[in-house]
Amino acid sequence: MKCPKCKYDDTKVVDSRETTDGAEIRRRRECDKCNFRFTTFEQIETANFLVIKKDNSREPYSRDKVEKGIWQACWKRAVTQEQVGKMVDELEAKWIGAGKEIESRVIGEDVMEALKELDEVAYIRFASVYRHFKDLESFKKELSKLLD
Repeated sequence: MKCPKCKYDDTKVVDSRETTDGAEIRRRRECDKCNFRFTTFEQIETANFLVIKKDNSREPYSRDKVEKGIWQACWKRAVTQEQVGKMVDELEAKWIGAGKEIESRVIGEDVMEALKELDEVAYIRFASVYRHFKDLESFKKELSKLLD
């Protein structure tokens, strides 16, 4: 593992612990050259499938891309890293069970449903971007579904 400070190629593990849910290992590392200490997280690679885009092109699934969209919707909301991590873990387990390829539409719909349970404001934010609301009327329709 490269040192983030001096970019030296060799670091040693000083401490290793499981996270609270046991899904990751937290490692404290120290650079052999500059003695800088930093933390890394190791997790099992579970999501290895392709996403079929609207134009029928395919790209490898990216957890970071999904999390980024969720965090944009959750901006300034009382949502924790643990909640988002758990939500994405559950969604990935569902998507992995669907096969080697999954449509981006399915991912978007599943994220919206999960956000609806997590935070209604984040859900509306995500839906407004995902559904491309063109006017106030389409926004009202989605909001009325949430209120029912």
